[in-house]
Amino acid sequence: MSINIKELSTIPPEDWKEKDGKKQTLKYLKKIESLQNILMASKNKSLLIILQGMDAAGKDSTIRKVLAVMNPIGMDVYAFKKPTELEMSHDFLWRVHQVVPSRGMVQIFNRSQYEDVLIQRVHQWIDEETVEKRFKHINDFEQLLTDSDTTIIKLFLNISPEAQLIKLEERTSNPEKYWKHNQNDFEERKHWDSYMKCYEDVLNQCNQIPWHVIPCDNKKYKEYLVAKTVCEVLEKMELRFPPLKNS
Repeated sequence: MSINIKELSTIPPEDWKEKDGKKQTLKYLKKIESLQNILMASKNKSLLIILQGMDAAGKDSTIRKVLAVMNPIGMDVYAFKKPTELEMSHDFLWRVHQVVPSRGMVQIFNRSQYEDVLIQRVHQWIDEETVEKRFKHINDFEQLLTDSDTTIIKLFLNISPEAQLIKLEERTSNPEKYWKHNQNDFEERKHWDSYMKCYEDVLNQCNQIPWHVIPCDNKKYKEYLVAKTVCEVLEKMELRFPPLKNS
């Protein structure tokens, strides 16, 4: 079934209660912490968590408030920024493959390979033929990781343009958030419709591993839903502690 971003909610359902949600979030976080410990000990599977979303959708806060519950010894975070000259001299997935998780590890991508079919497409730095090819390469790449015992969680943090503007403006008025301010974020907002079209294509064309759409206008609901999603995926991985080794 085709996804239409305009039909996706950015707010919690009417029956969601924040107080109950916070309690559930804490339960999920404790379970995540426990399951990640088993993953780290077993060293036979790995987990890749991809965070995608517009500026101010809450990628950083998701890592701090939810995913940071995991043992840092078995977890790493990589933020994809503008490609370096070296990275540009290789295929677009080269830099991504360098940082996929090894067995026993959890890797978190703050942005990801999808930037190469989002910002590059919005600004027409690549043509549509290249976009279509990259969709196929991304699907093949994710299948390769899956076949190599890496479970992938793809989270689209869905924020409304109204909520995004409030958060961007906070970065110019709150001294504690000055460091996050980037005037270019306001420029990128002007391309909102183009970004949504490109994201919609990503959700529909690169869905062999399904996307989890996370409404982000309410940060507590976002944290609850991310924790629930990650916990449920870890449970499905059927993790087991390794047996005692013979001396």
